[in-house]
Amino acid sequence: MAGARRIVVKVGSSSLTTTAGGLDGSRVDALVDAIVENAPDAEVVLVSSGAIAAGLAPLGFAKRPRDLAKQQAAASVGQGLLIARYTASFARYGRRVGQVLLTADDVTRRSHYRNAVSTLNKLLELRAVPIVNENDTVATQEIRFGDNDRLAALVAHLVDADLLLLLSDVAALYDGDPSTPGTAPIREVRGPQDLEGVSIGSVGKAGVGTGGMVTKVEAARIATGAGIPVILTTAAYAARALRGEEVGTYFHRTGERGGARRLWLAHATTARGVLTLDQGAVRAVTERGSSLLAAGITGVSGSFTAGEPVDLCGPDGALIGRGLVNYDAAELPALLGRSTRDLAAQFGAQYEREVVHRDDLVAFHT
Repeated sequence: MAGARRIVVKVGSSSLTTTAGGLDGSRVDALVDAIVENAPDAEVVLVSSGAIAAGLAPLGFAKRPRDLAKQQAAASVGQGLLIARYTASFARYGRRVGQVLLTADDVTRRSHYRNAVSTLNKLLELRAVPIVNENDTVATQEIRFGDNDRLAALVAHLVDADLLLLLSDVAALYDGDPSTPGTAPIREVRGPQDLEGVSIGSVGKAGVGTGGMVTKVEAARIATGAGIPVILTTAAYAARALRGEEVGTYFHRTGERGGARRLWLAHATTARGVLTLDQGAVRAVTERGSSLLAAGITGVSGSFTAGEPVDLCGPDGALIGRGLVNYDAAELPALLGRSTRDLAAQFGAQYEREVVHRDDLVAFHT
């Protein structure tokens, strides 16, 4: 904590709302108090769930609806209530907040990605606190992050954070069900080997969120793999964590920082189709970092349009990468196995481009 200049704090729905739905103002204030009073000199990005949960009671929903349209309606009502509550709470300290709503599409398409980075950095430069959430009001199933734990890990890399603090309703990661006698907290995780044999639970008893310990551990894996350490603890211990006290579970960084946009492409997108590559193309993509050309593709499946994510698989069906495709699914079958020169000669210069450019491609090294 002593060297943490920029911190991303993620808080879940169950830490901000009542089980019946609706914001708990005292919980919001307690979180804001912990952030401002214990990290006064740090730049903080707050990734906050709670919009859908906050909108349940006002719309008369007894529990979180499964229907996407009803979730979007609840988010529309609840997001306004959530940001208003944060605005009032931070105003007690003379701090401003800025609302940033994202979908996966916003940060995988190049121009949208640049805008997201610029907005977040400018808010921090102006000493405002960005309040980030998934844009549940408009996000369709194909462009949803699915949980804000993963979103927080990706935002941490996006803003070049020094630390990710994941706040839950559980004090730490345990080696079993925390309610079972004999289980113990895991204080440090240095790599996947430390979690072998550990039973990790899902959504908590409150039932107002979408995550659970599984998504938090996955978020920690994403962040630490990108060079960002993670602390996982309960919202009640937020102040102690920000003061640098030893609470919760500390996940050590396991990798180095790399290209943020490729990290988003790997972890924040859902593939709309599959391109099958020959062995030569597999080597070109995974070993040489080359673009994917039509000559190296042997098969196409799925329904997608240009600019959407597709999985790249080897001849044996093994997943070897993901990228943003430059052609519609209907166009590709006629191009397979042919050189760009042949394609340009038959169809015109616009077909001399890569199927997936290397800047829009992430290889999964196995």
